Amino acid sequence: MQEAERCGVCPEGDRRPAKYRCPGCRARYCSVPCYKKHKEQCVPKVDPVPQPASAETLMDVHREKSLNAEARPRLASDILTEDEEEDKVPLQTLQQLNESEELQGLLLNPHLRQLLLAVDQAADKNSLMQKHMQEPLFVEFVDCCLQIVEPPEKENEVPE
Repeated sequence: MQEAERCGVCPEGDRRPAKYRCPGCRARYCSVPCYKKHKEQCVPKVDPVPQPASAETLMDVHREKSLNAEARPRLASDILTEDEEEDKVPLQTLQQLNESEELQGLLLNPHLRQLLLAVDQAADKNSLMQKHMQEPLFVEFVDCCLQIVEPPEKENEVPE
């Protein structure tokens, strides 16, 4: 495995495969503890300032988005960029999130739903997620999702 695909947070001799990327700086990490350690020193990449578009272009884009929104539901592929292609979660795994009773139980909490709605609507999602990672309920939700999406490897399991 290439060095770029290994966790950038684990100690040098113990670097595990990096399965996740920081939403702010795109650094790779392998687990929630590594993410928590990384976020203490994370320096998010700043997007270049977009050039203003003409009013006509904005109207065309808005019209196209409206037509597309009416034609089909919003998909994960709509919001992912090409460099995030390798970070996509398979549809089967996403279905496991939908079927998780533990996750459904957590989502019954109105405070958690409000936190998730705030992140979804935020302009600076990265900063707000870092703030919410101080909330035990939000961390529990994230941990539950990660357990389903990327179950921990069993230490005593014999490879086939």
